[in-house]
Amino acid sequence: MTVADETSQAQAPVCWCCGNQFEENDLVRLGSHPEVGVCFGCARFLHRRAVGQEDQRRTSLAGRIRSAISGVREWVIAHNWHRLPLVGLLLQRLDRHLP
Repeated sequence: MTVADETSQAQAPVCWCCGNQFEENDLVRLGSHPEVGVCFGCARFLHRRAVGQEDQRRTSLAGRIRSAISGVREWVIAHNWHRLPLVGLLLQRLDRHLP
């Protein structure tokens, strides 16, 4: 006879991208693979990566603008501007509305 371990508890679901724990309603599940859950932040990141790769395949004015925005975003992160108290909050708020 075996006894269930009392210390084992159901853990919160984990994002497959960043590895952080989230509530189930804070994850996006993949259609063909419901075992895969990605948090909203990582889903936004993956979407940007997918659009960036698509822009590299087909050049357009919108793609060039998105590439320029991505370049500025990378520069800001490289210089740690996103960590400044006031500037960081403004940049994060602006980032939600950028492609």
